[in-house]
Amino acid sequence: MDAQGRGRADDVDPADQWVLNPRTGEYELRLSPSAPESSVPGPRAAGPRASGRRTTAPGREVPPQRRRRAEPEAPVPGRRGRRPEKKKSRGKRLLLWTGGSMAFVVLVAGVGGYVYLKHLEGNVSTTDVGTAGSSSFKKDEAFNILIIGTDKRTGEGNEGYGDKGSAGHADTNILLHVAKDRSNATALSIPRDLIVDIPDCETTQEDGTKKVIPGTSGVRFNQSLGDLGRDAGCTMRTVAETTGIKPDHFMMADFNAVKTLTTAVDGVDVCVENAVDDPKSHLQLPAGESTVEGEQALAFVRTRHAFGNEGDLDRIKVQQQFLGSLMRKMASGDTLTSPTKLVKLAEAATKALTVDSAIGKVGTLKDIALELKKVPTKNITFTTVPVIDNPAEKVKATVVVNEAKGPQVFDMIKNDISFTEVEQKKKKEKAAVAARLKGEKSEPGEVRVRVMNGGAPAGSAQQELAYLQTQAGVSKSENAGNAPAEVAKTTLEYAPDQADQARALAEILGLSGAAMKPGESVTNAQGLPTMTLTLGKDFKGAGVKLDGSVKKPDLDTESTADQKLCAS
Repeated sequence: MDAQGRGRADDVDPADQWVLNPRTGEYELRLSPSAPESSVPGPRAAGPRASGRRTTAPGREVPPQRRRRAEPEAPVPGRRGRRPEKKKSRGKRLLLWTGGSMAFVVLVAGVGGYVYLKHLEGNVSTTDVGTAGSSSFKKDEAFNILIIGTDKRTGEGNEGYGDKGSAGHADTNILLHVAKDRSNATALSIPRDLIVDIPDCETTQEDGTKKVIPGTSGVRFNQSLGDLGRDAGCTMRTVAETTGIKPDHFMMADFNAVKTLTTAVDGVDVCVENAVDDPKSHLQLPAGESTVEGEQALAFVRTRHAFGNEGDLDRIKVQQQFLGSLMRKMASGDTLTSPTKLVKLAEAATKALTVDSAIGKVGTLKDIALELKKVPTKNITFTTVPVIDNPAEKVKATVVVNEAKGPQVFDMIKNDISFTEVEQKKKKEKAAVAARLKGEKSEPGEVRVRVMNGGAPAGSAQQELAYLQTQAGVSKSENAGNAPAEVAKTTLEYAPDQADQARALAEILGLSGAAMKPGESVTNAQGLPTMTLTLGKDFKGAGVKLDGSVKKPDLDTESTADQKLCAS
């Protein structure tokens, strides 16, 4: 909302007009004595002084609780006749949004409530991506948001960045996965120079008609946006084609997002091992810690010549460190308790942001912010798609997915498995249930069990059987086909005299006490009593423990949002 829209002089900061009244704990609109009166009434206050002008401090007046308008006037976008009522416990909490490579940072640091309502919603641009994404946002499920930073030159001071005349390619790309239980999140960077196959994609034209843009093979990932009129939906489809992970939504912005957001929070702390003097990006920093904002912050995340091998992969590492620092700044008390900073962030973020139509409403963005706020920064992992140099090139300029590591990373994200050691919030099992795991355990070779598929993907029983026999040492195991009915959770049924075998198998499979079902044994073809393992819909793959623990691949790049790192 601009100053003119509220009848103020153009040089007045919109954020400075809201003042905290210490007596009520509410933010109220303050008008200077020389300014025209606003048509936005302040909150009503009880008591005999409600009709008079009150002050919060000497020389600082707030408007009366009720005032008349001289005559009706047309509403200004974003205005409301009264500010939304806030609970005192949340009087200082405002919603933060952003786009591009900064989008999820601000969302994670975002706090409850929102400002300017429809005004902020009017700032946000939307794109209809059709079936490339989800039709709605669901708060009770895991979700994936593709964050795109384009190389399009818009605004003053961006001549030195990106390609001249670019339609806006997918220059910085982060696939953010948020776990269903909100205990962790993974931010997977996708190199712009990754060689991929771009599938056919349907786009919506300005006149509402649909146009299918043909796909192409063996090209850079950044061409999935901008080229031939491809929109963010094409980039989302390319991510799904490359990783097997379907993004639910996207958020996109250009270079200006970095400049405006870092300025709004009075700068972001960064660290470099060696002094930087890059004539191409004009970045100059002394060794050690510095605070960057605006043009200098953009130079920091865009430079390719100040760190490492001067390539895009090294730049991605620097961007991840920068994002972690920005997240910590957003979550700091100095930011969350400053109305001026919060309002500037809200304005800057929403003006920089383009999203898919499904999340373009204020209420939906608020819901995403609140869900992301639940994830502890120590459990937000930054990593990059595992890659190797393109073997088809003599002069190395592009990369391809490392087939030895990439699929495992993609599977972990698809199966909602954390990259960090997460403290899972589990209800205490009853003493009888917990006791099922306590006691002696048989040797794996003495465990007799039949495996049934009760809702896992086809072939899972045979795959798990192969794992048990060849890797876990459970040689007396057999495939019993499909279970009579599907089950949500994997269970192990056993007779009382098989408890030692059940405990051994539970340890191998990562079964909880609740998954162990004392009951009856089944006689196998040899006439011997056998336990029954029924694989449920929660089955994550042969050898993957049901408690979610898994040995992840050794990744070249990985950090978490709470770590303070120095670029080198």
